[in-house]
Amino acid sequence: MRQTRWLKGVIPLVLGLLLMVNACASAPSRYDPVQRDTTGFGTPSAVDRKAEQGSTFNQFFPDNQGDYQVIPYQEKKGFAEYKLQRGDQTLAMLSISDTTSQPAAAEKYNNATDTIAGFPAVNQGTTATGLLVNGRYQVKVLSRDAAFTQADRVEWLQKFDLQGLAQLKGVIKPSTKAAKVPVTPATPTSPLAPPAAQSPELIPVPAS
Repeated sequence: MRQTRWLKGVIPLVLGLLLMVNACASAPSRYDPVQRDTTGFGTPSAVDRKAEQGSTFNQFFPDNQGDYQVIPYQEKKGFAEYKLQRGDQTLAMLSISDTTSQPAAAEKYNNATDTIAGFPAVNQGTTATGLLVNGRYQVKVLSRDAAFTQADRVEWLQKFDLQGLAQLKGVIKPSTKAAKVPVTPATPTSPLAPPAAQSPELIPVPAS
């Protein structure tokens, strides 16, 4: 009898714990929406093994300028992101991503009619402007403040070292060896060849 009462008291407790564990497992992490909000780009969880390391992109971001601070924010394989701040206010998010893992991100530039610094550029919604370097590296500026306009985004896109970023294409470094210039062999001539025939000179003959 005592054992039966003990079981009756334990079973509800066990069931309650199981329900609590299941609820916690199914509930989304409180960091999930923060991750989506801070990137704004839906970076996929599966990253192509050929994608550049995020740390590779750091050197191409703009430096601090005047009252504007460019602050590292997020870095992972194929992606790097910085905050653009003035004082305590975040004005925009700056990012570089390798679209090797996200081909659709590069496809939207196929029909681009605008360019920035010679690279195809598109607006994405009303708060983001991006460009594509060498068909692979997407550089984006995402407004976080309503006062940070499209013109501001274009201006800051041009502050990236885009030409330096373009050198990552193919991850093949140019050879440092001097290029060999093909030499056309000269037409061989025999050292014994007689000199070219010349017109005989007229030798004056004295009058007899």
